[in-house]
Amino acid sequence: MKKQALQIRVRFAPSPTGIPHMGNLRTALYAYLFAKGNKGEFLLRIEDTDKKRLVEGAEEAILESLSWLGIKWDEAPLHQSERLDLYKKYVQELLDKKIAHKKEGAVWVKLPENKIYQWVDQVGQKKISFNGKDVDEFVILKSDGFPTYHLANVIDDHLTQISHVIRGEEWISSTPKHLYLYESFGWEAPKFAHAPVILGPDKTKLSKRHGAKSALDYKKEGYIKEAVLNYFALLGWNPGRDKEIMSLDEMVSLFKLEDINTASPIFDLKKLDWLNGIWIRSLDNKDFEKRLREFYANDNSILEILESNQLTKDVLITAAKSRMRILSDFKDLILEKESTRKKTKEEKETAGKLIQVLKNQLGDIKWENENFLVALKKFSKSENIPFKTIYFLLSAKEHGIGLLELNQIYGKDFFIKNLNSE
Repeated sequence: MKKQALQIRVRFAPSPTGIPHMGNLRTALYAYLFAKGNKGEFLLRIEDTDKKRLVEGAEEAILESLSWLGIKWDEAPLHQSERLDLYKKYVQELLDKKIAHKKEGAVWVKLPENKIYQWVDQVGQKKISFNGKDVDEFVILKSDGFPTYHLANVIDDHLTQISHVIRGEEWISSTPKHLYLYESFGWEAPKFAHAPVILGPDKTKLSKRHGAKSALDYKKEGYIKEAVLNYFALLGWNPGRDKEIMSLDEMVSLFKLEDINTASPIFDLKKLDWLNGIWIRSLDNKDFEKRLREFYANDNSILEILESNQLTKDVLITAAKSRMRILSDFKDLILEKESTRKKTKEEKETAGKLIQVLKNQLGDIKWENENFLVALKKFSKSENIPFKTIYFLLSAKEHGIGLLELNQIYGKDFFIKNLNSE
């Protein structure tokens, strides 16, 4: 008789004790990719039993983060705080079996000292083992009547038929405790995959001082979800063939647990910026405008520009998109915000010469882009003036969209005003 294929079911089980950080969401992404790539199911469980550490708004932030990234769960989220009677029933079973004992108002479990607990981890296919005598006894039910992670996660993983537990490697030392609980209940344990911890550039555990933020922080700063997902996935996984730019659907088709690296990845903000720029440039103008409208929903100065005529808007968007790293760059690139730097004496003299050259060669009517560019190149060469300086004199900015695009949008009067300014 042919053996029935294992139904893949995984879960993401955050605690609402803060805004979900990068490591949490990378774990969620890996679980999602594994499930969807194997026609399985991805569940969401809110582990809200540590009442003293709960943070208001944290659960909403978890849901918002997953929704923004497009990581969709398959069933209604399960809340552990609503299952206290269930956990107490299983605690009583362990007490009746003399596997658990009461001490200091709590219920404790001690592993047998003469037994080895081992498993083959799905990350690196390495065999990991612990001797029961080296594992401290642990609490499964606190004195306030709430279960600990050790008990609740084992019960819920079993009852929701989780096939693979994908979590951070900081949980490796807890796994023998969980294996003993599965054994004590007479249940088959799931497979375990422990992803490596993300490190900062200084090789210490990643933290805010390294520039690490939550997904929602990145969203507020102008990163787009495709780039954030792409980067999170690369923090410990790569499908090979030097492939780095991947959509969520591509990652689903390529992801394998065995391809997760055992070495800890190093967080690199420059790489995230690079990926975000690539993803921004990949958007068509219509989609890009939609992202800008969402990001600048409360900024009338940008919304007014996005309401300008289609030709002007297309020129602006195309020019800005090619120079952008994150969505917040758009405003600096396209608004007529002048530099705080004043012209030097030499720059004022250069500006005066440039006005005369442009007027003589281009006239007082509209400056056509082709003739405008030729005139600027001749001036740069004859006067030995760097184009960077010419850009500053004409635009009154250190950087921004190109001079030809500025000419299309604002025309010669914009340049003459800036050349005549202080």
